[in-house]
Amino acid sequence: MYREEIEKYIDSHRQEMIDDICLLCRINSEKTSYLEGKPYGDGASKALALALSMAEKYGFSINNYDNYVGTADLNDKEKQLDILAHLDVVPAGEGWTVTEPFEPVEKDGKLYGRGTADDKGPAVAALYAMRAIRELGIPVSKNVRLILGTDEECGSSDIRHYYDVEEEAPMTFSPDGSFPVVNIEKGSLAGHFTAEFEPSEALPRVISIHAGTKVNVVPGKAFAVFEGLDDDLVREVSEGVEKETGVSFEIQGRNHTLEITAVGVGAHASLPTEGKNALTALLLLISRLPFAECGQIEALHNLVKLFPCNDTAGEALGVAMEDELSGALTLAFDLLEVDGGSLDATFDSRCPICSNEDNVLEPARRRLAEHGFTLTNESMTPPHHVDGNSDFVKTLLNAYEAYTGRKGTCESMGGGTYVHTLKNGVAFGAAMPETDNKMHGADEFAVIDELLVSAKIFAQVIADLCA
Repeated sequence: MYREEIEKYIDSHRQEMIDDICLLCRINSEKTSYLEGKPYGDGASKALALALSMAEKYGFSINNYDNYVGTADLNDKEKQLDILAHLDVVPAGEGWTVTEPFEPVEKDGKLYGRGTADDKGPAVAALYAMRAIRELGIPVSKNVRLILGTDEECGSSDIRHYYDVEEEAPMTFSPDGSFPVVNIEKGSLAGHFTAEFEPSEALPRVISIHAGTKVNVVPGKAFAVFEGLDDDLVREVSEGVEKETGVSFEIQGRNHTLEITAVGVGAHASLPTEGKNALTALLLLISRLPFAECGQIEALHNLVKLFPCNDTAGEALGVAMEDELSGALTLAFDLLEVDGGSLDATFDSRCPICSNEDNVLEPARRRLAEHGFTLTNESMTPPHHVDGNSDFVKTLLNAYEAYTGRKGTCESMGGGTYVHTLKNGVAFGAAMPETDNKMHGADEFAVIDELLVSAKIFAQVIADLCA
């Protein structure tokens, strides 16, 4: 019911929807330092203000929760459905070729720019679904609320702030994954560990290492400074490492040192096989060079043992596992800072339903300790699972099938969304299963037709669940 009206409405508002997405994506809403009244910095606050002004312009009642979260309500009736989206983005990174990160462009049916897929494009698609219901006069007896957060990429403290004062809706979906329905989200352990060692001036030596931008991003670049090595030797060894890993090395002499840049391919940490980890390749290079023995070099060699290139299952760390519903554990070594006397590092692991602290956290702690590292974590995030046979999930799948002609199924994902801690929350859209939209990487894009069909599906879901 209402499908013809919904499809006509969304198709007729195609350009307007794209324009609104572009307005939001021109704002760099990466989390920055706290400013008074702006908990995640100026960019996130600007994006939230713009999105709320759009919602208000389209006739929705809005609320701003201290610049952590904003909301738009379809009506003032009984709470029924929440749609959770976010306006913050991961750092722009390097390697963009189609456009600059915050200059969105439409090309070949795709909308390129940071945030087009994750998650500003889907957020606007949800807003237009609500517009369709409202402006078409489709009768609903319960409310749907669009919730717009600003800290999803860096820990979701925003949504915790929101639920400190608001109750969950009976049903919630987040358009921050892919279709059909993601009813299982893996648990996670962002394993932070440290080590200290006696400084050494003996040559050759590693002066410093810097790698990674965020724990949930496979590093596309990693940097090191060497002293006391011949650059021809480093180049020769690096060529061999490049053949093995696909990661290349840029080497530049400066003030009696060599500056090394490992250049790989960034990716979302939940999909580590889609990237080429510059950090693990850099460590492999270091392990094959004749540095003077010292505590630092011993620690770096141990990192190669614990996080070898291409081990994205946690075998070396002793945490590899899988189950039928949610698949295998994944692991990415994403952050590392090293100087002459200390090391600070973090790995990202996404853990299946069968995981718990006894079979992931504690084995990782023991294995790291055996190699001289101290894991600081006291807990991990458990997996999330919603019954795929519930009326809520079946309604989502029915709408997906009706508008795509595809079979709707329940899926598992490694990435965590806003619904991870909600009793009856799932990820739903806004990309088709086969679409690799380069989320968290260079040249991120959303397929415009997928955003349009998402808006149609969301509108149908609202009509069906809130009738």
